Amino acid sequence: MLSTGQAVYYSVAMGLVILLCRILPFILFGRSAGEKGGTKKRTFAFLSFVERVVPPVAMTVLAFNAVSGPVKENPEQALPVLSASLFTALAQLWKRNAFLSIAGGTAVYMLLRAWAAS
Repeated sequence: MLSTGQAVYYSVAMGLVILLCRILPFILFGRSAGEKGGTKKRTFAFLSFVERVVPPVAMTVLAFNAVSGPVKENPEQALPVLSASLFTALAQLWKRNAFLSIAGGTAVYMLLRAWAAS
């Protein structure tokens, strides 16, 4: 059991850690001190690279992970999974509508699964 002094000490310490975690991005990636009017942002080459590259890479890894699991575990399910994935990718490239591509890919998968089960 903690004493009152220890509880206060730990609460203050954790409060400072949380505050530091909240303000650190603003300190590191905020505006430069010498800017007039605060209109120009500092540019970080690495940060702009990460912003541009990481989202597509993460989505690709997630997509391959989502497809490879069912295909490895149950090879006869490969056709519905791969067909629905292809439909989802093509619908996204064609219409640029996430709802349409995800809902359509899910519908294609469910229809092919129902057709294969019958």
